[in-house]
Amino acid sequence: MFFIIGESLQEVSREQLKNTDKQYVAVVSFDEWKESRESFEMGIDMDQDISEMYTTKAEVNYDSLTGSFSIPNREDFSKEDYKFAFALDEKGIVFIDDSGKAEEIINCIRNTKKWKLPSLERFIYDFLDQIVMDDLRLMEKYERELDGIEKMIMKGDDDFPSSRLNEIRSDIRDLRIHYEQLMDLGQELEENENNFFKQENLRYYRLFLNRIARLHDNSASLRDYTMQLRDLYKAHIDIKQNRIMTVLTVVTTIFMPLTLIVGWYGMNFKFMPELDWRWGYPVVIAVCLVIAVGSLLFFKKKKWL
Repeated sequence: MFFIIGESLQEVSREQLKNTDKQYVAVVSFDEWKESRESFEMGIDMDQDISEMYTTKAEVNYDSLTGSFSIPNREDFSKEDYKFAFALDEKGIVFIDDSGKAEEIINCIRNTKKWKLPSLERFIYDFLDQIVMDDLRLMEKYERELDGIEKMIMKGDDDFPSSRLNEIRSDIRDLRIHYEQLMDLGQELEENENNFFKQENLRYYRLFLNRIARLHDNSASLRDYTMQLRDLYKAHIDIKQNRIMTVLTVVTTIFMPLTLIVGWYGMNFKFMPELDWRWGYPVVIAVCLVIAVGSLLFFKKKKWL
């Protein structure tokens, strides 16, 4: 796919692309790039393998800028990232992609964007913006879910979704790493070492960097929130265990003197006067009740119960 950057992206043929001086956007497969990369006259010898792409990055060359994208799947972060490469100079940008993700983003830009001041810089800004367009909504969704987990903890619900909390924390970690890589990419573009971009258009990259910085801060806050929820749950478990231990301690303390009395009168010595006393049995029962009730009142007064 080949496009000319005008008020919107205008699809053209390869021949039309060769006969124009306007800046362009191209999407080719890795095999097509190997066959026709010299026709783009970027003066680079890029022989990238998609299996070797692990990060989003940009590298400044003598007369070009090359790099790769590794975009997490927002629908399911456990799936493999969308990976594709790119090469650009002052004339245009070429995406080398077998995943179809670059084409999907470009089609979205074609359908939604019209520019008063069309330029390569504005296209790149919109392309980067499309990558993170729905991330704020995703963050809000995670925050609502975490709020629900917090309410569950505060209600004392024992059905704590620890596996889901781990999934959210893992997703947020992947996003945070992705944002850091996009920030590095944006900084390389803003630096404009090869003077591919007009100085007045570098503001687009500054806008993008500001947005990524905010998303990165949000992801860091959500990650801290997940840690706080785990600590909160552990604190509630500790409180429950302390309450159980308190009850057990109180019961044990109450029955200790009763056990002493039972053991004492269980010896059955011949000359124990209480054994032959008519009121011995009722008196022992009364003493035991007084000890039990007195102990409960004492613990209640001390607010141990």
